[in-house]
Amino acid sequence: MGQASSQAASAGHSATKPIGMLVAAVGVVYGDIGTSPLYTLKEVFSGGYGVPVNHDGVLGILALIFWSLIWVVSIKYMMFVLRADNQGEGGIMALTALARRAAAGHAKLRTLLVVCGLIGAALFYGDSMITPAISVLSAIEGLGLAFEGIDHWVVPLSLIVLVALFLIQRHGTARIGILFGPIMVTWFVVLGALGVYGILQHPEVLQALNPAWGVRFFIVHPGMGVAILGAVVLALTGAEALYADMGHFGRKPIARAWFILVLPALVLNYFGQGALLLGDPEAARNPFYLLAPSWALIPLVGLSTLATVIASQAVISGAFSLTRQAIQLGYIPRMHIQHTSSAEQGQIYIGAVNWSLMVGVILLVLGFESSGALASAYGVAVTGTMLMTTILVSAVILLLWKWPPLLAVPVLLGFLLVDGLYFAANVPKIIQGGAFPVIAGIALFVLMTTWKRGKQLLVERMDEGGLPLPIFISSIRVQPPHRVQGTAVFLTARPDAVPHALLHNLLHNQVLHEQVVLLTVVYEDIPRVPPTRRFEVESHGEGFFRVILHFGFVDEPDVPEALKLCHLDDLDFSPMRTTYFLSRETVIASKLEGMARWREALFAFMLKNANGNLRFFNLPLNRVIELGTQVEM
Repeated sequence: MGQASSQAASAGHSATKPIGMLVAAVGVVYGDIGTSPLYTLKEVFSGGYGVPVNHDGVLGILALIFWSLIWVVSIKYMMFVLRADNQGEGGIMALTALARRAAAGHAKLRTLLVVCGLIGAALFYGDSMITPAISVLSAIEGLGLAFEGIDHWVVPLSLIVLVALFLIQRHGTARIGILFGPIMVTWFVVLGALGVYGILQHPEVLQALNPAWGVRFFIVHPGMGVAILGAVVLALTGAEALYADMGHFGRKPIARAWFILVLPALVLNYFGQGALLLGDPEAARNPFYLLAPSWALIPLVGLSTLATVIASQAVISGAFSLTRQAIQLGYIPRMHIQHTSSAEQGQIYIGAVNWSLMVGVILLVLGFESSGALASAYGVAVTGTMLMTTILVSAVILLLWKWPPLLAVPVLLGFLLVDGLYFAANVPKIIQGGAFPVIAGIALFVLMTTWKRGKQLLVERMDEGGLPLPIFISSIRVQPPHRVQGTAVFLTARPDAVPHALLHNLLHNQVLHEQVVLLTVVYEDIPRVPPTRRFEVESHGEGFFRVILHFGFVDEPDVPEALKLCHLDDLDFSPMRTTYFLSRETVIASKLEGMARWREALFAFMLKNANGNLRFFNLPLNRVIELGTQVEM
């Protein structure tokens, strides 16, 4: 579901062998959607929707699940969304950058698309808390079927598993990542085997392959038809991961894994559970575990727990990956990003995100106490993100690819209609416990838009008293200050103005370095910038140089390393001759026109606690001088 990344499995898998890539993709991409059979039919028939556990009810629900998997995953994601790659990268933030580029000539549309992307990203974080909670709870609940009177241990055991999962994040997942693929392949084989076992008992369940049963369900139960989609959509949770991980595995391994293994296993298992319900309606309390023979229950609980931990790991890793992209694109304050592997660039750990997710997951488990109760909150964030993805992809297809409207519009309207129905079916969940991901999404949306707008206002306020670079250099020629040896690098957001840190240094220390570099870091709407396009350099005379470094939104912004590419005889960036000057702004809320006072205060708090340029740009600790300034917003 989300922005899962290769942290979980790329290490240890061969990138050159198709079978290795396929197994790796199964281990990371399909962990979430692969554990959906644990709770989907249980929620449909035991979740208070009133669906009759009879022949027509079971076949109708199975038809809805099967054709939803075909339309949403097999057609929408495999045939359309996976083609919308941003130089090979996927995910909601990469897609937002692509859509923003597609709407470059339409300012209002571009703003609307960015808002859609931010909404999708914000909802993803709420979803990232629910996925580990509901997945692990549903797996541990199987113990209640094997051992009587153990139900009160479900929550404590789930918390132990989840807390342990978050505690190991800082050590990276490379060591255990090699196991993810084989375990998930085993999981899908077991899903398929259980499904075949159930179908053989009642082969008539295969009639549900006919979409007429789904249409009939809507006709017979008109009031329940749309509402039940709020439970059916649980079978689709994780579809976003197909797109999010495209940059790590490529479209072909993901598609092959889906059609060869994942889709058949899921369909067989759902139909096997349906066959069980045809023979024993009482099994609706937990059709997944009751489908298994009694001797296989304990091993199945163990395998389910491993599978749900892997699914949770993918979502947590995805939250790290999404956060880094959002930071690079300027929507989230800079945070300390720890690299957990020297070989894999994508393996990262962000402590603030990890502990925030852990607190949210613990609160959800303690608050809902069961997967059934938590299912009432599940789906709002998932369908919201899926809807935003469809809107963004529609803009890319029509504006960037320029597909013929007569061909593209009917299909896109079909996607929007289905996603809209699923989202509408989940809206009532907001008052049934689903408010948590919505509130979390709203809060994060406010934080991201406040940060983006605040940074824009901060640059504007500082520019008001800024001194144009040509005027400053002219004054240096008239009254040259004392020059000292070495290179001074001043980081500035505006390439055409003198940084405040430079003015303060000259005012207080009365000296300038022999070489003065005004450095601006620019993030592009593409994942990676090749080294040949990394920098621009311009000489302004009197030892002044303007340097612009370009990074993509998944590049590592290592400034000293990037400056090594800047080969000019007049510039020397050797470590012991280079000093970096940074400006740290302190924002003071005021009555100046800009944002609401509460948002200005929020931005000031975020700016104060944001990770500084020193660590973010990997600057040497002993070669940095920081100068402060106050700015009224």
